[in-house]
Amino acid sequence: MAAGPDLDTILKDAHLPALMAALVHVTGDKAWLKSEWTPTYNPLARDDIGIPEAEQAKVREAAKAAILAHLEGKPIQLRDPDPATLRRMIDFVAGAPIPESYADFLTDELALAGKSSKDPQFDQPKLQAAARKLKVLVIGAGMSGLLAGIRLSQAGVPFEIVDKNADVGGTWYENTYPGCRVDNSNHMYSYSFEPNHFWPQHFSTQPVLLSYFRGIAEKYDLRKHIRFETFVDEVAWDEARNVWRARLRGKDGKIETVEANAVISAVGQLNRPKFPDLEGLGSFEGPAFHSAEWRHDVELTGKRVAVIGTGASAYQFVPEIAPDVAELKVFQRTPPWGLPVPHYHEDVAEGKKWLLEHVPFYDKWYRFWLFWMVTDGFLPMVKSDPAWNGGPRAVGPENAMLREMVEQSFAAQLADRPDLLPKITPDYPIGGKRAVLDNGVWLAALKRRNVELITDKIARIDPKGVVTADGVLHEVDVLIYGTGFQASNFLSFLKVKGRGGRELHDEWGGDARAYLGVTIPGYPNLFLTYGPNTNIVVNGSIIFFSECAIRYIVGCLKLLAETGASAMEPKREVHDAFNAKVDQANEGWAWGSPHVSSWYKNAFGRVSQNWPFELIDYWRATLAPNPDDYVLERTPETVA
Repeated sequence: MAAGPDLDTILKDAHLPALMAALVHVTGDKAWLKSEWTPTYNPLARDDIGIPEAEQAKVREAAKAAILAHLEGKPIQLRDPDPATLRRMIDFVAGAPIPESYADFLTDELALAGKSSKDPQFDQPKLQAAARKLKVLVIGAGMSGLLAGIRLSQAGVPFEIVDKNADVGGTWYENTYPGCRVDNSNHMYSYSFEPNHFWPQHFSTQPVLLSYFRGIAEKYDLRKHIRFETFVDEVAWDEARNVWRARLRGKDGKIETVEANAVISAVGQLNRPKFPDLEGLGSFEGPAFHSAEWRHDVELTGKRVAVIGTGASAYQFVPEIAPDVAELKVFQRTPPWGLPVPHYHEDVAEGKKWLLEHVPFYDKWYRFWLFWMVTDGFLPMVKSDPAWNGGPRAVGPENAMLREMVEQSFAAQLADRPDLLPKITPDYPIGGKRAVLDNGVWLAALKRRNVELITDKIARIDPKGVVTADGVLHEVDVLIYGTGFQASNFLSFLKVKGRGGRELHDEWGGDARAYLGVTIPGYPNLFLTYGPNTNIVVNGSIIFFSECAIRYIVGCLKLLAETGASAMEPKREVHDAFNAKVDQANEGWAWGSPHVSSWYKNAFGRVSQNWPFELIDYWRATLAPNPDDYVLERTPETVA
């Protein structure tokens, strides 16, 4: 007889509040929610749940008995808690009563019955018949494009996905630099309806994430809908027939025009590498490349290497290559804030994987805890206080407190190299630019004898290396640009002609805007995911935004099918009022500070990237399109 699981060892890895909520389902006993077992969390110490060890031992012993009974065949006692019990469970796992306004939002995100508001609702035969007459073109087969394909398939809407790459995955297909990994917990950076109980690490590497999205494409049979290695050069609106005409260019250069009732852009924001505006760019005689286009054919071992930039990508690949190169010169214009996350490279404990797979509802409640902790918990720490007079290095007292905590982390890591501390400590508020996750490897790399951090301004690129403003030529063998992406140049590769042949980029004039980041006046049935002002800084996962946006887009298609309209676009006044509200709100956050420049802002200094409200606000705004926000139009052929 095979031995059973070692629950004593497994339960040491449990997140107890999530486990206790799961055991309410398994046993039907609400006594798991004892007041003395209510957690109190420390946001910077993930394992600290604030429950005395003696009480934790009692929980584990009781949980062991309950899990054994379930494994022996005892049925689940409470699959669907009543609203009062569910609310009590939510408050318990959250560690404090949540605002009443969050109840429906969090209940929907929990999706205990396996259903949520994000599932397409095309149930009526007449609606289904109308949906089958639509044709949607999706541009991009990354995270958002695959999600669009799943939801369109579930809604019964015909679609085709076009991607310039040879496989699915988007950014996780393209970015293959050493150390590339996600900076959001995997249980959040995965579709809410497709959890993975066996993530190897808390923050997975690029190959693991690519494997996840490849698996999604296989499970939902999406590849038959995808044209790979195909570029979309132009989409143009045919006003006479209310359809989009898209010009596709294959790998062989062959041009084809296809028609679609709607176009969904799922190309993301971080897909076009940005090179610095430097004299002599391109003159370097050795191998030179951007981190997003990593040259795996270039051997770095024993070489003299220069890295320009210290943003998120460099923060990951510099520690990886530092031990192998002979010399590494890191050129820094602005240091990043590294928020302490000690488990950034850690494996997920085997016990946790077992619980996620075998204890009913544990995965739901564990994900809920992660979601709640990052949903809006950090927002007060990056909120600008109008009364703040503590200087431009912070935007309010909580921001200053967070700054002090991170500075202490830096100082502790550099106790043996205090000379580095002023170089790596930003002079701008936390939240002003994209922060990175710090588990110590970055500063450890900078402290290596073969690594030099150079903060002098770069004057030019030379055939032999990099010349700084002091006239010094830093000779190297390989030059790597870790200088980010053209984030604010939305859809820069694509010509989009709307009503009257008006080109979208002329309309935007370099200042991209959209209603809810999704729709644009004058461009009917054009829908964006990860559009203007739908980025996040400290709260949540971009997958949450994509799921909300796709829900809204499918809702727009449903509205077309229900009304018999063939075209919809937001009213100009609705679009403009929304953007005015966004601009005003963005001024109230660290990233909107006039003292900070970042890729969150476009060439006009406007924050074109970030969502300046809470996640719940985007969830509510994208539940379904309000017909009053749109102009609906029929084609001449369908007018009675």
